[in-house]
Amino acid sequence: MAQSTLPEQSEDYSEMLSLLRKNLSNVIRGKSESIDLMIVALLSSGSVLMEDVPGTGKTTLAKALARSLDVPFNRVQFTPDLLPTDILGSSIYNPVDGTFHFREGPIFCNILLADEINRASPRTQSALLEAMSESQATIEGVRYILPAPFFVLATQNPVDFHGTYPLPEAQLDRFLIHLQLGYPDAENEMEILFAQSTEHPVDHLKRVLSHEEVVCMQDQVKSVHVDQSVARYMIDLVQTTRDDPRLKLGVSPRGSLMLFRASQAFAFLKGRNYVLPDDVQHMTDYVLAHRLILTSKAKYSSITKLDVVSDIVQKVKVPS
Repeated sequence: MAQSTLPEQSEDYSEMLSLLRKNLSNVIRGKSESIDLMIVALLSSGSVLMEDVPGTGKTTLAKALARSLDVPFNRVQFTPDLLPTDILGSSIYNPVDGTFHFREGPIFCNILLADEINRASPRTQSALLEAMSESQATIEGVRYILPAPFFVLATQNPVDFHGTYPLPEAQLDRFLIHLQLGYPDAENEMEILFAQSTEHPVDHLKRVLSHEEVVCMQDQVKSVHVDQSVARYMIDLVQTTRDDPRLKLGVSPRGSLMLFRASQAFAFLKGRNYVLPDDVQHMTDYVLAHRLILTSKAKYSSITKLDVVSDIVQKVKVPS
């Protein structure tokens, strides 16, 4: 395995990614790990599901990312009466010439914030499935290619909050990363108070990356080397989830592919052109856990999905 950094990234890409980190950190204080995961998802051409209580900065983080890239950004507030056409778009009748013209919905952008996605009905939630998987949308029999890069950041409140609909398994499986911001510590919350005392920091963010540079980095991520032994390690982790008696559903082949790509992106973010087992282990909680379904016995035993993933990581032999 070649022990070297990416020649193209050694200066330009590292500096760009550092500036992007700094931009996001100026808005979201004390959440460097969450910011890195957002960047990993962007580099992997994946989507992020952020689950947390209201007011922790989920929407602000999405706005900060859009401003940092200076790309078209749309926000959709999901509500129980939201329809699929409200997201995808629809044909509008023109009485002047008697024809129908397609009007694009908010999904036609580079960064889409699906705010409180679990407040909409499953039918509306499913309108994002094709877009998240293939960066395209089929509307009234016509296929539309979405702009590149296309990035979905969905937020949701915990399912025990009133008026929410749990996301179906098919929808969860299409999110590359699931994360929680959590509350800031006292010191960072104090900084937040004074940073926003007169104006919001997000209003002063400058562009640090163009969409062409993002697409170029996404292509570079795909060329990050993964040794056969490391790939086998990923497969062993995934296979173990399918045989675990605490799980009713293990990780799908799509999950394997996403773990592969996320590990490449994490290595790229760290300035390497090869993936280490440590990269794989670092990404397992965020990429695998939300794809699992616990058995009823495991739920009543207070076992969490993260507990299962942690046990499997400790159980599976690491390649030398």
